[in-house]
Amino acid sequence: MKYITRFAKKLWLTAAIAATLVTTGCGPAKDIIYLQDLPTNTVLNIQQDGELRLRPGDQLAINVHSRDQELVKMFNLGAGHSSGRNISGKDALYTVDKNGKIDMPILGLISVEGLTRLEVAQLVKYRLLAGNLLRDPIVTVEFPEMAYYVIGESGVGRHEFPNDKLNLLEALSVSGDLNISGRRTNILVLRNEGDRQVPYRVDITKTDDLYASPVFYVRQNDMIYVEPSQVRANQSTANGSSYMTPGFWISMFTFATTLAVLFTK
Repeated sequence: MKYITRFAKKLWLTAAIAATLVTTGCGPAKDIIYLQDLPTNTVLNIQQDGELRLRPGDQLAINVHSRDQELVKMFNLGAGHSSGRNISGKDALYTVDKNGKIDMPILGLISVEGLTRLEVAQLVKYRLLAGNLLRDPIVTVEFPEMAYYVIGESGVGRHEFPNDKLNLLEALSVSGDLNISGRRTNILVLRNEGDRQVPYRVDITKTDDLYASPVFYVRQNDMIYVEPSQVRANQSTANGSSYMTPGFWISMFTFATTLAVLFTK
């Protein structure tokens, strides 16, 4: 009876150790805190040019306003549609062609590639005034179709820009932030640059890596991919693939050593 009791205690202890190894074999969660190396009261230098700029294929809405209601209709697509982000129909949008231009009524071709919303508005207003077409034009420009995409361990989906200047942390916040299982040290941003798609890697646990990155500011059609952590990746496979990690073999060695000590006493 005494032997059975002692054996039961050893068996219970062994089970407890095994459970601990299973749950901690891949190590505790690491690198989940953003900007870990940022000292208190530090002032950061932020990149200046972060506003959205037009590229070929982008769509925009241009609305011209004036006291002369009849005359101003000549300069607006889809006359009678509402201004602002609530654009009524695709027919009220201009598409930037492959040469970086749009074709406006009366004004003709206008080069807009690389311009911000405000710069496009100022350019159209200048053309209206220079041509004596309107005496008091007010021009508003919107980018209603611009969005970025998030996949992986975060709020996946298509997300519209809440404003014209959005950095990577803000973009992830809009998407619902990263899951705890998301890998913060190697975020992938795929960006269309001309006829190429260029990959960028960002470690958002390191301040300099984030703030100096070419993708600190998010651009239209950026694809942001948040990789799963090693623990999450292991959990998603049939056998956990944990036998491929050094932590697994260290855990198994420790477990075997513990068993040997227990059953040789």
